Amino acid sequence: MDIAASAKIFPTCRIVGLAAAVTIGAFSQLDDFAFLNVGKRCHIGRFVHIASFVSVIGGGEFSIDDFSGLSAGCRIVTGTDDYLGPFLTNPTVPAEFTNATTSHVTIERHVIVGTNAVILPGVTVGEGAAIGACAVVRRDVPPWGVYAGEPLRRIGTRDRVAIVTLAARLLERLAAEAARGSTEG
Repeated sequence: MDIAASAKIFPTCRIVGLAAAVTIGAFSQLDDFAFLNVGKRCHIGRFVHIASFVSVIGGGEFSIDDFSGLSAGCRIVTGTDDYLGPFLTNPTVPAEFTNATTSHVTIERHVIVGTNAVILPGVTVGEGAAIGACAVVRRDVPPWGVYAGEPLRRIGTRDRVAIVTLAARLLERLAAEAARGSTEG
């Protein structure tokens, strides 16, 4: 695991699976009772919040970029069994009898995902998108929209310029603080 020194992982957060496949960026926070079953890769950027009772499962690749967050109870699924074919299902069955597939879930920068939303395998949530509570995300979501409902539909637009400007100001402030700290020591 490659975990930034400023990242905070609460004591009852569980990260299982391939430890070498995990990176967690600076100032990120994984709350108590979050569960990550790491498959092929798990990348968590800077200033990411993963709230309590979030689960990331499926054995595939998961990436959540800077300034993004998963609210309480979100489910991120990176792989699945074949529910329609003539196969056995679940991870206790030898692979030769199943047709499980793994994929990815990619969450770009400045994304917020509401409580109890579910993101299914193969989905990319575009930069700055907001996903409403209890939404089911089956397809890629374009950037900077606000999405809710069943089926998922665009209900608004986020202010890209304001959000990106605030993020830049924060990063500039941290850089200035780091520079002052290195000259004081």
